Amino acid sequence: MLTIYQINLPSTIAPLTVKELLEEQWLVPRKIRHFLRTKRHLLVNDAHVTWQTTVKAGDRITLMFDPDDYPEKQIPFGDKQLVDCLYEDEHLIIVNKPEGMKTHGNEPTEIALLNHVSAYVGSTCYVVHRLDMETSGAVLFAKNPFVLPIVNRLLETKQINRHYWALAYGLFQQKQVTYRDKIGRDRHDRRKRIVDSKNGQTAITHITRLKTFNNATLVNCRLDTGRTHQIRVHLSHHGHALIGDPLYNSKVAPRLMLHAHQLSFTHPFTREQITVKANSQSFEKGISSQQ
Repeated sequence: MLTIYQINLPSTIAPLTVKELLEEQWLVPRKIRHFLRTKRHLLVNDAHVTWQTTVKAGDRITLMFDPDDYPEKQIPFGDKQLVDCLYEDEHLIIVNKPEGMKTHGNEPTEIALLNHVSAYVGSTCYVVHRLDMETSGAVLFAKNPFVLPIVNRLLETKQINRHYWALAYGLFQQKQVTYRDKIGRDRHDRRKRIVDSKNGQTAITHITRLKTFNNATLVNCRLDTGRTHQIRVHLSHHGHALIGDPLYNSKVAPRLMLHAHQLSFTHPFTREQITVKANSQSFEKGISSQQ
C-alpha cells in the first residue's frame, strides 16, 4: 500500500525546478530523491513531470512511497493522556516533556515519551532531538520517516532554535556570555561529560542573565550545538552548577532546574515560522522558592 503526502507550495516560494525544490528547499536525502524519480512517485498538480519542471506558489506536490522505501517500524504505545501537545500538523508534533521522563527508551520494550507521543498520534513517531530525563520542556518529533531527515538537517544546520531557562548557583557578572568549551566523556563515570579541550567536541552555549537572586541566577541558554549535558557541563565548569543537578552538583533540590521553554524554526514545507513556548509549574515553583 502506498503512503501518500500532498504538500501545497506556500505563497512565499519563488519559482524553481522540482530538482531544486527537493534538494535545496526540502533537503530530501539523495536515496529518497532517487526512489521518487525512478518510480515516478512525484506528481505536480496530479501530473507526472520531469526533474527540470518549474513549480511555483500554489502548486500541489504529491509524494508517494512504497513500504520498502521506509520499512515499517513498530514500537509499543504508551499513554496518550500523558501528552501535553504544543503544536501539531501532518508531519510534526511538539510536546511539553515533564521532568523525570525519558525522551525515548534504551530498550525496545521500555516506555518513554516517544511511546506516549506515538499513542497520541496513532502511529510510530521519531525523535528529532532529546532532553535529559531530568529536564522539562519542548521536544520536537517527526510524525513520519519522510520528514525526519529533513528536520534533522535543519537541526544540524542550526535552523532550529532552542532556548532553555536554567537556575544556576552564583551571580553572573556579565549580562551576556558565550561558552565555547569542548565537551567529552568522563572516563571515570560513563554517565557524565566533562570539558575536554583536547579530545572533546565543539560545544557553544550563549548565556543571557534574566534575573538575580541572593545566591542564584536565572539565565536563558541558547544552543548552537547539542552535546549531551551541554548546558549542565558548561555552567558547572564556570562555577554555576544548576540547582538540583544530580550529576554535577552535590546539593539536593526537588528537581533539576533546567527547562526547554522555547523552540522555533521555519517549517520546511509551509515556510511558516513556528514558535512554541512550554510552561512548567514545577520549574516556576523552583524559581519562586529563591525569592
